[in-house]
Parts: sequence; C-alpha cells; structure tokens
Amino acid sequence: MALAITDSNFLDLLSEGKPLVVDFWAPWCGPCKMVAPIIEELAADYEGKVLIGKCNVDENSDLPAEYGIRSIPTVLFFKNGQLVDKHVGSAPKSTFEAKIEAVLK
Repeated sequence: MALAITDSNFLDLLSEGKPLVVDFWAPWCGPCKMVAPIIEELAADYEGKVLIGKCNVDENSDLPAEYGIRSIPTVLFFKNGQLVDKHVGSAPKSTFEAKIEAVLK
C-alpha cells in the first residue's frame, strides 16, 4: 500500500536511504483517480526497494509549494535525497516503472 506522505513526514522518508516516489494528487482530480491504482500496484511491486507514497495537495501545502507543483497528478522521483525525475499527468504503468527502474540503477 502506498504511504501517506505529508509536510511533516516527508523529510524522514527522504532520509531513509531508499529511493522515494511521491504522487501529488487531490480527491477531486480525474486524472489522479486514473493514476491512483497504478501507484498502489507499484507500491506493492517495489515494496522493500522503493518508498512509494501519495501527497494530498489539499491537506499539505508546504511540500507542493517547495517543489513547484502546479498541475496534478505530478509524480516526483528522488534518489539519495535528491530530486532526479518527474512526470506530470497520467501515464501507463510502464512509464512509471521505467522511471523507477532508472532510479534503482
């Protein structure tokens, strides 16, 4: 299951040493609803290798502001605590898998 990522727990998750994938979303966002099951599948597929979670932009404002999130869904990919890739909009699972595999290298 995807983690709930918030303004308050983000830095702790980022410092765990594993790659981190964050899906910025909102309950009213249609494309976010298309990406949500993919994020859940990826969280299960990469459990133990990559931390994968979702940040509700309606409930958390600091983190989206810090990373300049202007459109949702936006998925950010972090490696060694640094932002290394990003995807804006919905996409098939294979697109996200390729980006996660790149982060794991």
